[in-house]
Amino acid sequence: MRKKYLIPLEILGITLAIIWLAPFYLMIVNSLKTKREIFEDTLKPPSSLTFDNYVQAFVELDFLKTFANSLIITVISVVVIIIFSSMAAYALSRTKSRFSTILLFVFIAAMLIPFQSVMLPLITIFGKIEMLNRFGLIFMYLGFGASLSIFLYHGALSSIPRSLDEAATIDGANRFQIFWYVIFPILKPITVTVGILNTIWIWNDYLLPSLVINKQGMETIPLKMFFFFGEYTKQWHLALAGLTLAIIPVIVLYFFAQREIIKGVSEGAVK
Repeated sequence: MRKKYLIPLEILGITLAIIWLAPFYLMIVNSLKTKREIFEDTLKPPSSLTFDNYVQAFVELDFLKTFANSLIITVISVVVIIIFSSMAAYALSRTKSRFSTILLFVFIAAMLIPFQSVMLPLITIFGKIEMLNRFGLIFMYLGFGASLSIFLYHGALSSIPRSLDEAATIDGANRFQIFWYVIFPILKPITVTVGILNTIWIWNDYLLPSLVINKQGMETIPLKMFFFFGEYTKQWHLALAGLTLAIIPVIVLYFFAQREIIKGVSEGAVK
């Protein structure tokens, strides 16, 4: 009887997996086709395997330079978010006062504010103080990524007993040493989760870099991909090949860290 109940769940799971994998199938299959074949039949496999699209997309994207730009912005932004968010969450979790509670709710409420509602005022203000560059972009990512990160860190810190802090204080450690050498290593699962979530978001983000980066040669991969879509023509075969190249690093990173991500999300969500 138990197996009979599992069959519908298995069918549902397979159906959801097919739906989830369908975009990846379309992307990879069509990246191996010519432009004509894509318009003839999107679902059909390519008549012959050719990697000319990847070679051309690699050259037109100036992939190594563009990849380096995305990597620098993503890595620095994620590191900054992890450091500042973990320290802020630690201070909020260890300081029990009305102000810390209100401040935590402010961070949580900030997750509900859509970026589009603050987009124009933000760019107007930062444009006046000439921060529309790589540094300004990293600073903005810290602001937009801190809320979720602090929420996850705060949830994980709530399960860490204060006795560890007290023991470290007795041993002569100051507040920063307690956090950095005692508490932060315990937060490894949630740190990996925060890192992966923010990496995926920042790596694939188009809107904010398009508003902030205004110098040629500093474009990220999503920005550079835009050049495949002109006013009168759309080079889908090159765009899909470039997109495949762009998502490979994130997929590899996710598969290596998926266990830590699941563990970190479960820890950060439980208070």
